Amino acid sequence: MSTIFNDKTHSKAGMTLRHNALGIAFWLLFLLAFVILGTSFRAEAATTRIKDIVDVEGVRDNMLVGYGLVVGLNGTGDSLNNSPFTRQSLTAMLERLGVNVREQNLNTGNVAAVMVTATLPPFTNQGARIDVTVSTMGDAESLRGGTLLVTPLMGADGEVYAIGQGPVMINGFQAQGQAASITQNNPAAGRIPEGAIVEKEIEFALENLSQVRLALRNPDFTTARRVAGAINGFVPGNVARSENPASVTLIKPASYAGTIVDLITDIEQLPVEPDQVAKVVIDENTGTVVMGADVRVSTVAIAQGSLTIKITETPQVSQPNPFSDVGETVVVPRSEVDVNQGEDVRLAVMEEGVSLQDLVTGLNRLGVGPQDIITILQAIKAAGALQAEIELL
Repeated sequence: MSTIFNDKTHSKAGMTLRHNALGIAFWLLFLLAFVILGTSFRAEAATTRIKDIVDVEGVRDNMLVGYGLVVGLNGTGDSLNNSPFTRQSLTAMLERLGVNVREQNLNTGNVAAVMVTATLPPFTNQGARIDVTVSTMGDAESLRGGTLLVTPLMGADGEVYAIGQGPVMINGFQAQGQAASITQNNPAAGRIPEGAIVEKEIEFALENLSQVRLALRNPDFTTARRVAGAINGFVPGNVARSENPASVTLIKPASYAGTIVDLITDIEQLPVEPDQVAKVVIDENTGTVVMGADVRVSTVAIAQGSLTIKITETPQVSQPNPFSDVGETVVVPRSEVDVNQGEDVRLAVMEEGVSLQDLVTGLNRLGVGPQDIITILQAIKAAGALQAEIELL
């Protein structure tokens, strides 16, 4: 009986070991699949679609502009004495409506002359609605509660492509008291969602073209060649050719059954890894510094320090004793000058081939602010140690 019990015990132990081995193998396969998928996801994240980095030549927005009047303002419109164009426009509008006010003394603050702008998207059909932006031209304080009257919107060729009208919506406000005032955002400009109706379409027969040009939004030789290579690898034949760093010519092959529109639809989803020039963008007004990932710095030593001189004026008033007939009240100047030479200045050495992360970390350790970083980067560029372009905004 004991022998049979031992055999069963060994059998159960063997089954347990086999189950454990299968479990370990299952988890190893799961982890391997996770690593492979993670690697593929990282590789996929490094690419982008062709439609996100190029524009099709001829497929673009068109700018529209017009001049009009906003009425219904609660005393926050233009003062007609200081805005003669508002007076002339109001007089001309009323005369077109059969009201003669040429000899009258117009003194209303409920009207404002405005410029109306809009963007006409490509292939917009007649009768479609587009958003418009309304901005004052005179001394109007706010457009809140106003309504834009019928305003023709013209293109660069002088043709009218849309008509705008409707109530103006603004995000800002202005409040004023006897001793204080507050203004948030800009109440002198607003928007009219779907405030214009398209009256004329822009003719462009894209489907009849046999070839189009793809314009890169960020011109680059490498990216243009990669785009052409991805298209040629998808469509049989040499249908794409990079002419320059800014454009790729796409030719519809004779064997292709669809139109050029179908061809663009097929190739715009192809993944491409874009390349870019190492660049540092600097805005000196706001102290903003944006550096690309490919920025490299050669071996250079950086010392950050500053000389600060602080002058404080605290004038004192000296006056004679009360009820004294001798002496007069005078202001005695008192100045305090404080000089700080930056005694905690440290010297840091950036090794050759330093990456963006290393550069930022090193500058942060020096306690460098945005304005000082701008000066340091310009000095490194002047020393020839910064392998990147510097663009000043």
